[in-house]
Amino acid sequence: MKKRSIYGLGLILMLVLSLVCGCERYEPAALQKDGVKTVPEEGFFGFGGNRISEEAESGEAGESPAEAQESSPETEAALEIETAPEREPVKVKGIYLGANAVGVSDFMDRVIQRIDETELNAVVIDVKDDYGRITYQMQGVPLVDELGAVEVKIGDMPAVIRKLKDHGIYCIARIVALKDPYIADQKPEWALHLADGSLFRDNKGDAWVNPYKQEYWDYLVDVAKAAGAIGFDEIQFDYIRFCTERGIDDVVYDQEDTQGRDKISIITELVGYMSDKLREEGLFVSCDVFGTIIGSPIDAQSVGQDYNAMAEEIDYICPMIYPSHYSSGNFGLEHPDTQPYECILGALTKSRDELLKTRGEGIQQAVVRPWLQSFTASYLGAGNYIEYNAETTRAQIQAVYDAGYDEWILWSASANYFYDGLLSPEAAEAEAESIAESRAALPEETVPPETLPGNAPLEEGDPLPEELSEALPGGELSESDLQILEQDGPLIITEN
Repeated sequence: MKKRSIYGLGLILMLVLSLVCGCERYEPAALQKDGVKTVPEEGFFGFGGNRISEEAESGEAGESPAEAQESSPETEAALEIETAPEREPVKVKGIYLGANAVGVSDFMDRVIQRIDETELNAVVIDVKDDYGRITYQMQGVPLVDELGAVEVKIGDMPAVIRKLKDHGIYCIARIVALKDPYIADQKPEWALHLADGSLFRDNKGDAWVNPYKQEYWDYLVDVAKAAGAIGFDEIQFDYIRFCTERGIDDVVYDQEDTQGRDKISIITELVGYMSDKLREEGLFVSCDVFGTIIGSPIDAQSVGQDYNAMAEEIDYICPMIYPSHYSSGNFGLEHPDTQPYECILGALTKSRDELLKTRGEGIQQAVVRPWLQSFTASYLGAGNYIEYNAETTRAQIQAVYDAGYDEWILWSASANYFYDGLLSPEAAEAEAESIAESRAALPEETVPPETLPGNAPLEEGDPLPEELSEALPGGELSESDLQILEQDGPLIITEN
């Protein structure tokens, strides 16, 4: 059974700080531990919010109720600290498991065995899927019951989590956020609308939620809290962005909702809001983002995902840097999918350079945990792709380490992974020690000059992002396309 590292939270230090402030609740700055961002949440002072420990409320621990009520704030703070939950960071090496696969017990037994035998230590499981449906019989969220949002694909999720925990496996709940066709149809007042009052629908006919509707933010938080209540360690938000498909420019927004906030402002605010609420529950928070937003103002403004701004709000940021999603010319590669090591290294080098620009004293940044490719993109056509296998899996992982990062998650919609490309737990531990030694000998990083490749905004003649491929036949920009790009960014994003 694998053991996860447990990190203390500095209880004595926190007690001293709370005494100095002389108030019931103190919210100190984020702490950094071995490269993992940990922020003391409200739950640190009494799990679940602003309340003292059960002993202080009930008058237990040798006090009468009257004596408990007369306790000083300092005494309450001490009791709160003693009962606080601790978040336990893990350097994740994970795989994605769709709900349909998790619902098959024999399959899960085989997966757990594979995890036990390899360096893997984490799984990402669908809790709220791409269709807006909750994948198990969730308890404690009235709106889920009211709207009939449950579509059971995993018969006993708590039992699944318990089994994973028995094997020391870190559990991440994937929650698809703003692409929610089910709730958009059930509560159209939360959906994106066109000028005639009809719902906006993407090219698959799916409605999307309006990111400016804070009532929906609270729904996402409630769903995430319920997932945490059954044992998930982390909440990972996917589709935490604006839709950019054809016709999205016709969507109208109420000024009472927008209040002058642009796409980046509202997505960053949403991410920060949910992260703050979930940290109170002792949960880590991560977000999936497009790889092409890194260093590209056009893509960032289009989807509302600012890489650096989001990284300051969450614990982990997960760029989807699948080699198949990059067009010819990116990172100097003619066919990126055929060179997975070079592509991943290029994307993560760009990530490192971008984050260095805003790194500074008092600024906490998320741990970068990229998504890697475990599927063959034959749809790219002959000569543009290669078969992905154990060798390409290892090559991508090596690129992560060579870029200076430690964590990764493999993506396969069909949960088809090449376990032969993974190390044993013992070999992985030895590799980690070797990497740590080599990095310790490196000079401190400095902010790269703007002239370095990949740091300048997209200009005429640069390779176009994959997201523009359908919007721009032949890869050429028409005059009208140029005008739209200047205002709103890419027309269509074909993959998430």
